[in-house]
Amino acid sequence: MRGMLTTLAALLLAAASLASQNPPPARIGPTAQDRPASPDLNATRPIEARDSVWIEELTWMEVRDAIRGGKTLAIVATGGMEQNGPYVATGKHNYVLQATAEAIARKLGNALVAPIVKFVPEGRIDPPSGHMQYSGTISLGESTYVALLTDIVSSLKQHGFTDIVLLGDSGGNLNGMQKVAEALTAKWEGTGVRVHHIREYYEQDIWSFDYLKEIGIRQVPDVKSASRAGIHDDYHYESIIATVDPRHIRVKERQARGLFSINGVDMNPLEKTIENGRKLVEYRANLTVEAIRLALTRAR
Repeated sequence: MRGMLTTLAALLLAAASLASQNPPPARIGPTAQDRPASPDLNATRPIEARDSVWIEELTWMEVRDAIRGGKTLAIVATGGMEQNGPYVATGKHNYVLQATAEAIARKLGNALVAPIVKFVPEGRIDPPSGHMQYSGTISLGESTYVALLTDIVSSLKQHGFTDIVLLGDSGGNLNGMQKVAEALTAKWEGTGVRVHHIREYYEQDIWSFDYLKEIGIRQVPDVKSASRAGIHDDYHYESIIATVDPRHIRVKERQARGLFSINGVDMNPLEKTIENGRKLVEYRANLTVEAIRLALTRAR
């Protein structure tokens, strides 16, 4: 009997040792008891809503209530990360959109703005071409860009936006935006959701040169190009960026070296440049709002 107990004890010790060396697999995923209760998507918002048109600055309740209150138009704006000469930050287009997209949304009155899409096609990555030859540029392949926009727009549709407007601040952004607008509008036919690529927003880059003359700004040489001085820079962009943050156009550094000018235009005093930048934002916003309203009318 004692021998049997000894054997049994030995077996139990061996089993315990084996278990400690090979613990049971960890539980994957929550159990029914771990899962949170279903969210109350109709919960009352406990505080006043913030006055912002930027979705990323709002709480989910503020976005929900804005949509229910009639803000059913979403703006998806694409900028980029690229070289812009020795004075302007690589996020030039993104900073311009901070000013113009907000102005457009507020003028429309029924719009919110998605986070700016900062990564767009900027040239071949390897071997590098276009802007990718310059440090700081970040590029997407066209298929990646189209897939990114498709998922962003689809997310906005899911939450109740019925008109989604695509605005591109750089020429390389436009083809992909047009593809997405056409593909999703066709896919969602009959759902009441439409996607609009407003090419007129970008075309104002050209029209703005004529408007600059109206406010007394004449760049040299007098051609409709954003690369007059052999660099990817322009008074139009610099003045709008100055309304967001003058540091992004290196004001103090350039003033210290006597270089605060572009394309033959002295940008001193800074206050005057900012004033002109605000005029350009207003100009571009008015033309874009007109184009968006026309697109909405045609789509109905």
